[in-house]
Amino acid sequence: MHRFLVIAAACAAGHASAATWYVAPTGSDTAAGTLAAPWQSFAHAQAVAQPGDTVYFRGGRYAYTKATAACASRRATVSAIVLDKSGTEQQPIRYWAYPGETPVFDFSGMKDDCRVKGIEVVADWIHLKGLEITGAPQQPDNRLNHESWGVWIDANHDVFEQLNLHHNMGPGLFIKDGGWNLVLNSDSHHNYDPYTSNGAGQSADGFGAHVSAGHPGNVFRGCRAWANTDDGFDLINAYSPVTIEYSWAWQHGYLPGTHTPLAAGNGNGIKAGGYGGKYVANGAKHVVRFSVAFDNKVSGFYANHHPIALDFFGNTAFGNVIDYNMLGVAPDGGPVYLGTLRNNLAYPAGAALKVEGADSAANSWDLHLALKPSDFDSVAPTGWDAPRKPDGSLPDLPMFHPSAASAVIDRGVDVGLPFRGKAPDLGAFER
Repeated sequence: MHRFLVIAAACAAGHASAATWYVAPTGSDTAAGTLAAPWQSFAHAQAVAQPGDTVYFRGGRYAYTKATAACASRRATVSAIVLDKSGTEQQPIRYWAYPGETPVFDFSGMKDDCRVKGIEVVADWIHLKGLEITGAPQQPDNRLNHESWGVWIDANHDVFEQLNLHHNMGPGLFIKDGGWNLVLNSDSHHNYDPYTSNGAGQSADGFGAHVSAGHPGNVFRGCRAWANTDDGFDLINAYSPVTIEYSWAWQHGYLPGTHTPLAAGNGNGIKAGGYGGKYVANGAKHVVRFSVAFDNKVSGFYANHHPIALDFFGNTAFGNVIDYNMLGVAPDGGPVYLGTLRNNLAYPAGAALKVEGADSAANSWDLHLALKPSDFDSVAPTGWDAPRKPDGSLPDLPMFHPSAASAVIDRGVDVGLPFRGKAPDLGAFER
């Protein structure tokens, strides 16, 4: 069974000893933890919960004003919530929003004078679902550090589902290390690090994964990143393969909610690799597929000086300064364009590309397609932040879905991924 399905199967099967607990902002940690008498804190819920248990968080605001420990120095790192109790493969621990309600974990009131992890996850086999996470702070008179984080992860086999991460002073969700983690149907937006030491906006990505070698299997699926000041998705310094699929990224590198560029904000939709511009012999091969990037300050899809060819299959880019930038680095440190590109779409025809020398075939530019608005049900750059479907999946939108007579239908090549018709359509959406 696929590793990411194990948790769902275990939860569906249930377990005789599994318990269900409840937490509410108005609860008490001396209560019974029942629906009628809920607890108040995440820390107490974790202390009691055992593998196989489910903890439901009722809607409302869970406000944090201090970390679990004092800052050892102004450059130290502290956490508001630390999740360090693991479940098991067959009995994960679930921390879920109560159905139909939104628990909001708000760290904006913290005054700790160092870097802050809103939620630090070092436990394996846990599942967070339906939580809103906001406000991981920087302090305005402390310019010694880089970003804080909404969720910071050094763990394995975890699921982060239907999270809404926003207005943190650093990345919404960051996988520092660990493998086989799934970030599913989550949104990260309007994150901005105004007090970062190397420039305002330099480090507030939507999602990041900078994992070490030996930790494969991290996947971002069905995620959206928008209006973050650095990049939407950032895989710089990741030495194990990461997959980004069925995900959307737009309007990065600007002051959130505007098109005012920030000098320090990198401004790429999906930055899929790189090691600080240096050649490394053990670079990881990442995959980006069925994703959309548009209206970004610099590149939609960016290889970021990666030393080996990355896979870009079935993606859509429009309205970026450069739609696809495959800039890599050669063993001698010089520039080279690397990447395996198939079935991708750049709109309109003549959009800026940097792919010369990369392995590029069966893409809209290779086929010299003169694409028009009539090739799609819509080419609107707005509306992509529409509410998700009840199950948390991406909304059904018409943008860049091929119209009935579109020139992109059946123009791709089989790369071993699902498609309908005689051949894959170009871009992120199949007719």
